[in-house]
Amino acid sequence: MEALKQGADALFILLGGIMVLAMHAGFAFLELGTVRRKNQVNALVKILVDFSVSTVVYFLVGYAVAYGTSFFVGAEVLAARNGYELVKFFFLLTFAAAIPAINSGGIAERARFWPQLIATAVIVGFVYPFFEGMMWNQNFGVQAWIKALTGEEFHDFAGSVVVHAVGGWIALPAVILLGARSNRYRKDGAISAHPPSSIPFLALGAWILTVGWFGFNVMSAQTLDKISGLVAVNSLMAMVGGTLAALIAGKNDPGFVHNGPLAGLVAVCAGSDLMHPLGALVVGAAAGTVFVVMFTLTQNRWKIDDVLGVWPLHGLCGTLGGIAAGIFGTKALGGLGGISFTAQLIGTSIGVAWAVFGGVLVYGILKATMGLRLSQEEEYDGADLSIHKISASPEREANW
Repeated sequence: MEALKQGADALFILLGGIMVLAMHAGFAFLELGTVRRKNQVNALVKILVDFSVSTVVYFLVGYAVAYGTSFFVGAEVLAARNGYELVKFFFLLTFAAAIPAINSGGIAERARFWPQLIATAVIVGFVYPFFEGMMWNQNFGVQAWIKALTGEEFHDFAGSVVVHAVGGWIALPAVILLGARSNRYRKDGAISAHPPSSIPFLALGAWILTVGWFGFNVMSAQTLDKISGLVAVNSLMAMVGGTLAALIAGKNDPGFVHNGPLAGLVAVCAGSDLMHPLGALVVGAAAGTVFVVMFTLTQNRWKIDDVLGVWPLHGLCGTLGGIAAGIFGTKALGGLGGISFTAQLIGTSIGVAWAVFGGVLVYGILKATMGLRLSQEEEYDGADLSIHKISASPEREANW
């Protein structure tokens, strides 16, 4: 029976890893559909290569930083317990690799290729796993300190803060340091619109992410005996809440509608194992509204050229989710309890502060030493031709 349980757990978390791996195709198509046609190839290449770099760095360094587990042992040791530790690494790697995938959308269309890969290596090797280990592996006594102070530990079941808020807040300094795309904001105050190149591809990316998210959230239980249908239904309710809120707040804009479910899912991750489904619906709706309002503000009022809106979507909605878990997870609002609003506020604040510090440090050093941005001519030609020497549809263009 023990051998059967070990095999079932390994299969369970492996399937979760595969579902979250598929989400990276969602990241790719979401970016491909949002950027202009001359940057579509670059969007696809970045996501795949970022994932590959993340895998090597997280295997060699990042997983050890977070969990103290080294893979520099014999294969017979690695294969113990049906290789559960290896498939757990695979599952958690897909979370870690989401950080550069998030960043990719914010800095799209004008970032140099190799400096971004270096940033990926540093972020996945140290910046992200440092905070991951702090909150998910009791590193440095931070969780013990929060519990002594508030009575409960900081709770983040599936990564509203650990993954999404950290990713979004790392991206914000990168976007600001990189600067807006050429002619996006003109000296006379006019704003040049860069509409999505393909709503169907954008929608495809959103759907792939949405489906994979049920692996992201439900499989965060990590063992079969801890699986919870509550997590699945809460994820569903937050997804539809985010969609409907974005539909209304975004006035039927298809870009907002397809980012709405993602906003809801980002926000529900932290408390998806605690909330009542109606609470999850409210949290999802709040996140969908926050995304639309803050995306509009950043783009049009504050003139921060965050191409896919990754700071509002992941940074702000992830922050909202971390705090909302301390509200809607309480028994007073139909949740399971065992959570503290103050603990959620402290843990979320630590995550935001660490992410901003890491983003400023990594991208600031790269900007000062290597430079982050394509030349004006390269940006005008597009990242596809400038970096990869081919466009998304060369035969079609040749016929024109």
